[in-house]
Parts: sequence; C-alpha cells; structure tokens
Amino acid sequence: MSSVTLEYLSSSVERVTFHNEESGFCVLKVKAKGQRDLITVIGSSASVKPGEFIDCSGTWVNDREYGLQFKAEQLRVVMPSTLEGIEKYLGSGLVKGIGPHFAKSLVKAFGIKIFDIIEETPNRLLELPGIGQQRRDRVVESWQDQKMIREIMVFLQSHGVGTARAVRIYKTYGNKAIDKVRENPYRLALDIVGIGFKTADVLAGRLGVAADSCLRAEAGVRHIIQEHSSDGHCAMQLAEAIQQTTELLSIPEEIIRQAIQTELAAGRLVQEDIDGESALFLAGMYRAEVGIVEHLRRLLRQPASWMKEIDLDKAVIWVEDKTKFKLSQLQETALRIALQHKMVIITGGPGVGKTTLVNSILQIARAKTKNIVLAAPTGRAAKRLTDSTGIEAKTLHRLLEFDPQKYGFRRNENNPLEADLVVVDEMSMVDVSMMYHLLKAIPSSAALMLIGDVDQLPSVGPGAVLANLIESQEIPTVRLTEIFRQAKSSQIVVNAHCINQGRIPKFHTNTEELSDFYFIEAESPEIIHEKLMHVVLNRIPARFHFDPIRQIQVLVPMNRGGLGARALNVELQKRLNPNGQNPITRFGSTFAEGDKVIQTVNNYNKEVFNGDIGFITNIDEEAGLLHILFEGRHIEYEIDELDELALAYATTIHKAQGSEYPAVVIPIAMQHYMLLERNLLYTGVTRGKSLVVLIGQLKAVAMAVRTIRSTKRLTNLTARLFEQSKK
Repeated sequence: MSSVTLEYLSSSVERVTFHNEESGFCVLKVKAKGQRDLITVIGSSASVKPGEFIDCSGTWVNDREYGLQFKAEQLRVVMPSTLEGIEKYLGSGLVKGIGPHFAKSLVKAFGIKIFDIIEETPNRLLELPGIGQQRRDRVVESWQDQKMIREIMVFLQSHGVGTARAVRIYKTYGNKAIDKVRENPYRLALDIVGIGFKTADVLAGRLGVAADSCLRAEAGVRHIIQEHSSDGHCAMQLAEAIQQTTELLSIPEEIIRQAIQTELAAGRLVQEDIDGESALFLAGMYRAEVGIVEHLRRLLRQPASWMKEIDLDKAVIWVEDKTKFKLSQLQETALRIALQHKMVIITGGPGVGKTTLVNSILQIARAKTKNIVLAAPTGRAAKRLTDSTGIEAKTLHRLLEFDPQKYGFRRNENNPLEADLVVVDEMSMVDVSMMYHLLKAIPSSAALMLIGDVDQLPSVGPGAVLANLIESQEIPTVRLTEIFRQAKSSQIVVNAHCINQGRIPKFHTNTEELSDFYFIEAESPEIIHEKLMHVVLNRIPARFHFDPIRQIQVLVPMNRGGLGARALNVELQKRLNPNGQNPITRFGSTFAEGDKVIQTVNNYNKEVFNGDIGFITNIDEEAGLLHILFEGRHIEYEIDELDELALAYATTIHKAQGSEYPAVVIPIAMQHYMLLERNLLYTGVTRGKSLVVLIGQLKAVAMAVRTIRSTKRLTNLTARLFEQSKK
C-alpha cells in the first residue's frame, strides 16, 4: 500500500471563503511565496481570520469544479511577522475593538512590537487618540480569548491530535480544554465522538501519565467493561475483566485490582454476583436493571381503570363484527389476556396474526379511552406501526422527548406521558437503558402492551429485555404460532418458521419460476460475490422491477472480509452510483450525491439514530455541508461529522433490525462461520417483504440453522424479577 507524501505550505490568509465555527471546517484563499494567484486551502481550524499566517501539511488536488486546491491534513495558525500582515490581521475583526483604521494607527505607532504591547503593556494603547479605557479593555480581553484558542490548538496538535479532533475537543471543553486533558486524558474517550481508549492512551503517555498509574488502570477497566457491553452484556465477570485489562495494559494484576476497588468506592462500578460468579456493572447499567424492576412493580400495583368496564364476551363479538375478521382461538385467548392484565407481552414470528390481534385490542381500547400511545425503537418500525393501526406511532426517543442540551429525556417520573395504554412494537430491539427510561415515563394508571419476536436477534445495545421478561414469567405472555392461510402462500414466511424450528428452508432453486424466496448456490467467496452483483444489478431489477438502490437491500453477517459490508459497499457504490456528483473522502470513506448511507451512532441533536438509512441529496464542499434525506426529513451534516455515517448498499443484519425492505439479498458463506447462527439468519430472512434471495454455500446455511449460541448475554434482570416476585 503506497503512502501519500505530504507537502508543506506557509502563507498568509487573504480571504476566508467559509468557516464553520462548530466543526472548524474552513475554505481559505491564501497568498503563498512564488505563486502569483491566490491558492484555495481546505482544512480545519477553530478560528482563522484574514491577515493571519498559516503553516499546513497536506496534498494538492485538482477538483473538477473548483480547480487546484491544497487539502490540509494539519493546519496551524501562526502570528504574522510583516507589518503588512500584522495590519491586515489586526484589522480583520479578530480582535474586538480594532478595525482597519485603528489597525493602521497601531502598526504606525508601535510597528512589529504591537503584539508585545497588547500582551505586556496594554496601557500604552491609551497613548493613541480615540482610545479610552473601555476600548482598551475590549481589545485586551479579545486578545486573551484568541490567544487561549491558539494555545489549546497548538497543545493538542503537538501531542498528535489531528485538527478535526482538536476542534471537537475545544468545542466540548472550551477554554478549560488544556486543563481537562492534562488532568485526565482518558475522559476524551468518554466525551468526544471519534476518540477511543487507544487514542486517549497514546495521548496520556505523551503527557507523562505512567504506564502503571492508577489513572490508566481505572480507565482501562472501564474501557474493557464498556467494550464488553458493546457486545450486548450488562455486566462482566470480575475474573475476566481483570484478565483482559491486564493483557490490554501490560501492568501487574495487583494494580488492576486496586483500580477496581477505587472505581467501586467512587460508585462508578458496582459488584454483584450473577449465577454464583462475581461480576462488575458500569453504574449506569446497574441502575437501569434495578430501575426496570422497580418501575414494573410500581405499574403492577395499580390497576388500569378503563379495563374494569370491559365485558370480555361482548368485546370479542363486537370487535369481530367491527373488523369483519374472525379471531383464531389463540388470538381470542390472547385478546382476553391483554384486556384483563395491566401488562402483556405478545410474541411470535411472521404471518401469525400479531397485527390483527393488536388492531383488535386497540379497537376495544379506543372505545373505552382516548389516550393510547404507540411507539417503536426506529423510524421505519414506527411508520409500519402507524400504517398497520391507523394511529400515529413515534420513535421511543421522540415519544420520551430527548433533550440534547441536558442529554436526557423530558418525559420521566416527574413528567410522565399522558397515556392510558402504551403499546411498544419491535420489543426485541429495546435495550436495558431504553426500557428503563420508557418505564419511568409511564404513569402508574396506564396499561402496557409489548409486542415483538423474541426469536430475532437481541438489541444492539446491552441486555436481552424481551427474552428476560418472558423468562421471568412475571408478565403474562402470549406466543402466537399458527401461520394464517394467506401467509402460508409466502415462502418467506414458511421458510422463516423452518429456520426458527431448526429445519433447512425449502429452497426454490429454479430461478425461472416465480417465487418470493430463492437460494442460489455458489461454492467460493469469489463466485458468491460475482453472483450477488449480477442479482442486485441486473436480475432482480429486470424480473421484479425493484430499484437496486432504494428497494433492494444487501444484508450480511459481518462488516469485515470480501463478503462483508465494507467491501461490498465499495463495489456496489462503483456499480450503482458511478457518476455520483461532488465526491468527498473523509475518515477512510468516499461519499457522493445519490449514495445510500446509514447512521452508525445516535445523534440526538439531529434526531437521527443508529441504523437509520438515508440518501445524500447534496454535497457542498465549499460550505463544508451535506444534505441527507431520512424518511422524508432533510438533515444537514457538516463534513467533519461524516464519521457518523457509512455507505448502506450493504449493511449488517444487526443494523437491519426493525427495518423491512421490498427485496433482501443475503450472501452466506463459511467464512462467516463465527457469526452463523439461527437467530441471525432468521432475522435477515424476516427483513424481506416481497423477495428474499440467499446466495452461497449450502453447508453455511445448514450451520446457521442448527447453531444456537450457548453464550448468553450476561445480565441479572431475570433473577431480579424472580427475586422481586418473592417479596
């Protein structure tokens, strides 16, 4: 892999074409030695003004729209040294109280010593006519602010922090950035998007933090437990945490044990036995688990008054007449249970009548009360719930009214929802933290109905809430199993149930016959790749008239490898959007107008969440902005926020939870063997609405169907519910 040789440029800033104060992204026109015309420089700086001098390293690029540009990887603002430069710098408006006319007077009076005068003997400014004490104070205060910004940027960049990250650190911590970073560089991994433990650890070493310091050991323990939680666990066994932290930091185990004791004493970690083994919780995760149990108990203590008015026999007859649909025996039983109990869980696979049952319950509830609240974890799931019920459903974040400034929900126990019945769909996606916040906001008088498919993959976030609630047997649960006649005609539905029961799907291998489920056998990864491209680009669009970008979704078990999401996205982008306008490369990925993208982290300010898919409608590199269409909403992104996005022509099955697509194509090969398991394949297949195509090795399908991972997520929620039931 060839490395790019960086070039260096020192120049004075003649004009600031664009500067985004939030991200630091800037487009500058500069005057460089040996160059007759002004040069365009693109980079990042917390603050930059005309007249300033910059030192930068980067590469020359020839943009087809804007011509020759210098793209700065590092951009450092330095003080001008010529009289002309100093005058332009001071007259730029950078220093409040000094305009172009006064700048000329200052340079004439004090020459190149003017910076020293402002810094060390500012009272000499009073010697000039037209300047009083108030103006002098403004100049000095503004000068100190600018000096602080530069000191912070120089400090961070001199310790190996790139410009874009340095800007984010400054924007987060302000003038206290240097003190905060020196005090505890590991806080960056918690507070700054895009900075992980390893980056913070390198910075800490450069700042003189000893390899065996308690500060490093404490941060290392928290990092290891946090990484474990990103795999879905609510806690980590103590012995495993000690072992992994020792290996990560290469310091004595005794220091790690002492660090754990310090974290426990400070309340940042909580120790508790799970199945007889000592385990460590991050404090927030422990509070969420305990809080779920407490709020479930609270809700169960008070009945829902509107339920008392319901005559069940009459209600069944009434709703069947109103919907013109005869409930099955199991559906009727479920309906009666739901209308008799404060809380109920309804689970089951595709085609078993969950939607019909839920609509019947809602019809009866609407006849008795007005305050029915519907929600789902994702925007797509909420839209489907709205379409199927005729009642507006919101995402959980919108329902609970997340406040980005306070980084918390406005709806809670002190400001509960106005609801008599709360219905949550796609419950398999709800993690421990979200469940805790939801339950806090439900008033004690309200009933709660949870709907989901417990056999799908568990939530991306920590915990297995739906499975734990069902296992505890604390909440009445109805499992629908009968596939309805109209659903039996769908091979997607039939095969999803086959997979869930541990049986090989009934494959439709003759691609000339019309079906909604196909298996195309291919033995090598290269042939799988070739056939996948042909199916997505040619075969499905020609046969089923699906748009290959907007209606076909490639779903894969993992990100890495030749058949992983990253590699497939690069290839699909080339084939599906070859003429994408205004391409821009950031954080190792290239994006262009027309690209399909996926949000990879929750962004509460934009109300765009992990797993949301959108389409880039416009890229304005000059302004440093992109516009992306998410489910009818145009959202603006700064170029330095592109690390929150990834291409989405192919996504992992995990990321597709809660979504449904007209056509789904799934490559499946033995190279994915670490992730091949029943609930993964089942979840992938059930994402397809009208068409599912599996391409790959039959033995990989067989492995996925028969594999149920023995490693469960480490959580204590089921045990807590059992314990509470005894009290």
